Amino acid sequence: MGYPYAVIATSEARMLPQALANRGVATYGLEEEIFVTEPTRPALSALYVMAKLLWRNPRYYYKHSATNFARGKEIRQCLMSSVEIATRPHSSLDALLADLQARRADLIRAAGDAYLVPVGHLFNLQSPTNTGGLHIHIGVATERRETVYANLAYFLPLLMLLSASSPYAGERYFGQSFRIAHSFAIGALRRDPYYRFQDLILARRLGTIEIRALDPIWDIQRLRWLLRAVEAIVALPDARPLDFERYAALREQAAYRGYTPDLQRLYAELSEIVELPESLFSHTVSDALAACMANEGLLRTYARLNRAYRTGQWAPVEPHRTAPSFGRTVVGLLGYYLPKLPYIVYKAWAEW
Repeated sequence: MGYPYAVIATSEARMLPQALANRGVATYGLEEEIFVTEPTRPALSALYVMAKLLWRNPRYYYKHSATNFARGKEIRQCLMSSVEIATRPHSSLDALLADLQARRADLIRAAGDAYLVPVGHLFNLQSPTNTGGLHIHIGVATERRETVYANLAYFLPLLMLLSASSPYAGERYFGQSFRIAHSFAIGALRRDPYYRFQDLILARRLGTIEIRALDPIWDIQRLRWLLRAVEAIVALPDARPLDFERYAALREQAAYRGYTPDLQRLYAELSEIVELPESLFSHTVSDALAACMANEGLLRTYARLNRAYRTGQWAPVEPHRTAPSFGRTVVGLLGYYLPKLPYIVYKAWAEW
């Protein structure tokens, strides 16, 4: 939600993404949504974290950060949802990942001792409006959008599995991704690519193709493999068929069952255009998290995820104490949400 249509932060002439796209250079930007928990649920004091992030660099984070909230009856479970940081657009994957790591470093500094939990859905809730994700914005020349959209749709169920990180809901095992199966903000493709709440859209405000279906990925190396695959798909010259029924069936397999024979065949097709380890799909982040939950329980799994996001190391760690604060909530509301409200309203209008 926080990705701006701004200038590229590289030496590449500081041109607008669409100007580069119209010259045949694809651009890529990331929005990363994760949870700030204290210790196992988000609280409104997460707004204090975002206030610190904003006021340390207001020029950047006014448009490059956001907060999300649960909706309807699910507010009773937990009002606060994920927080978001976003990169600028880049034509180089190395520059894009360096930008993301800088954004993560800023969020880590602001978070203090809160837990940073990069999953699509919190394991102790069952709340389809309370989710986090990884969104990829792709800028391409206008005449290529239809082809690129079709090709991304063709391979997207496989990429969902590569990102899957939501194996639990209500502390019960679900499958590869409860978020992909049930989140209100995504879903199987419709015939209108501008409809906002589906897996892959044409973004009205930004003019990009936006992949919305992916779970957040803490592991930079896994994320690099994902982006390499996206880059190779974007470069394909001819469009694959856009079969809505096939897409819906494959996304369901990815969300519930994992690496099925149908997805194995899709991997074989993708391997013809980009080299990817098959283990990315046969042994998912979701599998590792499910094993950790079974062996170590909820808090220790979140502690591992917090350490992994902060350090890049997946290893056991002793949980630490942390708790929500009413005072931090008030400061967060006044220092983050209130100043951001005009931009939040503008974005909601522009995106619809």
